[in-house]
Amino acid sequence: MEVRHASHPEDVKQFDTNKLRERFLIEDLFVSDQVNMVYSHYDRMIVGGAQPVDETLTLDEEDTLKTEFFLERREIGFINIGGLAVLEIDGESYELSRLDALYVGKGKEQVKLSSIDPNQPAKLYFCSCPAHEKLPIQKATIENANPLNLGSKDACNERTIYQYIHEGGLQSCQLMLGLTILKLGSIWNTMPAHLHDRRMEAYLYFDLEEQARVLHLMGEPNETRHIIVKNEQAVISPSWSIHSGSGTSNYSFIWAMAGENYTFKDMDMVNIEDLK
Repeated sequence: MEVRHASHPEDVKQFDTNKLRERFLIEDLFVSDQVNMVYSHYDRMIVGGAQPVDETLTLDEEDTLKTEFFLERREIGFINIGGLAVLEIDGESYELSRLDALYVGKGKEQVKLSSIDPNQPAKLYFCSCPAHEKLPIQKATIENANPLNLGSKDACNERTIYQYIHEGGLQSCQLMLGLTILKLGSIWNTMPAHLHDRRMEAYLYFDLEEQARVLHLMGEPNETRHIIVKNEQAVISPSWSIHSGSGTSNYSFIWAMAGENYTFKDMDMVNIEDLK
């Protein structure tokens, strides 16, 4: 697991492109028969990806976490963006189709990840954060996630937010996780921008063609920066940073938050005239 420390916003003002990408972009999450993870010191969120093909993968990182098992003091949320997956949690099996989500609470000792068909392997994206109580395993499909339809065709930001793990859906200690899908012809998300100093956020961008890109906007409102992101790459967004994006085509992204509160609507809106 790669460990990334938090960066002060005053320091980030001095970063060049390579340094921004090194600190905030996660490039290679999905590699055949590997689990790849980044431990962020922003709210101690772990962002990871697993692509089981011919092997069953085990979620484990004793050396970094210094615990007997991964979920000893953590909770985790998965969304599958690939072929049919099987997650075996302490001997109980759960199948995840594409865009299904699974919440696994603190205290589960063994998590195994596999694909039904190696020719159509699963791609399991996950985010994990510290937890203070044990909650049951819960599954959601995109059909029973809570949809929020936002934006307009004129503003090029028609999109549906699907809330999976949140105060009105799958229950957790502090993790919130969901999926946003932009409609054909729409390219903007979260504009006008916002931030929430009570929570960090992580994004996984996907459903992009090989030559398509997303311009991920970050930074303080009066000191914005950008990162060019391609398909199936993730970005860590600090609590002090805006998080918005514009694509060369429509796209989808998975968002996950952890931090002080458990209120999805807790956002500090930024007037567009204040962005610089």
